[in-house]
Amino acid sequence: MRVKFSTAGFTLIELLIVIALLGSLAVGLLATIDPFEQLKKGRDTSLRNTTAEFYNANLRYYATKAQFPWGTSSTFTAGINTMGSYVTDLINAGELKNRFMDLAGTGNLAKIFVTSTAAENIAVCFKPESKSFQLDPNTVYSTDGATSGIASCKSQTGGTADCYYCVQ
Repeated sequence: MRVKFSTAGFTLIELLIVIALLGSLAVGLLATIDPFEQLKKGRDTSLRNTTAEFYNANLRYYATKAQFPWGTSSTFTAGINTMGSYVTDLINAGELKNRFMDLAGTGNLAKIFVTSTAAENIAVCFKPESKSFQLDPNTVYSTDGATSGIASCKSQTGGTADCYYCVQ
């Protein structure tokens, strides 16, 4: 009895070539996506949202009470993570959610700085980790919201310094 071999199908060499091509495409795609940069961008987006939420809560508080929780008579600078009683005042006034500190996370709150230099003047800032936020045109501030040294920021042509993203 004679065994008949089928000529339909792929050879082992053809399969190996296809697998190698798919592998090189996957490596190229992974290099393009850069998952660590995407994680940093996600953290920066979360910080930006928390920063904006805290800034807006203070403006609303100021609109109803004619002062910030810490007052308006002097310059004030602090990290949100050290502002427990002021955050409580904002929560009690209904300007922040009850679980604001828990939802934002103490690690994120330690990265956010608040500066108030006069009545109706507040800057809430954070230092971005991701390249896209570092290159954002709004990333030209120091921790207190001042724009000194803008030309040296990474968001400017030829700049190399790390600057802060501020809402003010």
